[in-house]
Amino acid sequence: MSTTEASWIDRFEGLSKLPADLRETLEKGSKVIDVPAGTEVFAPGSSPDNLLLLLEGTVRVQQKSDTGREVFLYRVHAGESCVLTTACMLAFEDYSADGVAETDVRAVAIPRKTFDDLAARSAEFRNFIFKAYSRRITDLFTLIDDIVFQRMDVRLAAKLLELAGDGDTVKATHQVLGTELGTAREVISRTLSEFQRRGWVEQSRGTVHIVGRPGLERLARSAGEM
Repeated sequence: MSTTEASWIDRFEGLSKLPADLRETLEKGSKVIDVPAGTEVFAPGSSPDNLLLLLEGTVRVQQKSDTGREVFLYRVHAGESCVLTTACMLAFEDYSADGVAETDVRAVAIPRKTFDDLAARSAEFRNFIFKAYSRRITDLFTLIDDIVFQRMDVRLAAKLLELAGDGDTVKATHQVLGTELGTAREVISRTLSEFQRRGWVEQSRGTVHIVGRPGLERLARSAGEM
């Protein structure tokens, strides 16, 4: 690995604190890879061979039921690792969900041999792993709470604002939004129709335009009042 590639370590809090000898082990025992958008990174039943640390792009992790319904679990962004991969590597188990590159992805692949070696030898590496693991588990419990207890209109309002970011356009079909929120496409369609009636959104094929952001923001904030 070149000096330029090795500098990725400093982009991950915790890994930059590794002693020089363990840093060298990590640099020599890993490699930077590129994954095109749309590539299946892992699938149910496959074995994790590498821990991926994302440098660029996003990976979407979702689970599919026996009936074919997909439920969005979380996204892995640049500067993060995949908690499911971590769990499977620690427990020597196969994947139980899908991971798909939503964008072109650049990541560091840490093979199991290097992962096991550093996990055994380095408290800093273990802290890095379990801190990320703990943070994502908290996110998953929040997701479960949202699915079980939060109203769908509140969740959809918050999701539209999240996906739009600083803009006013969400490029997503009703099916994709349903997967994101763990509900049926028909539920999303009904809720978006109500949002449109209120003057909050306008819809076109595969796109939702936010035209009444204050209304969506008020609805999204109401989650904390329930």
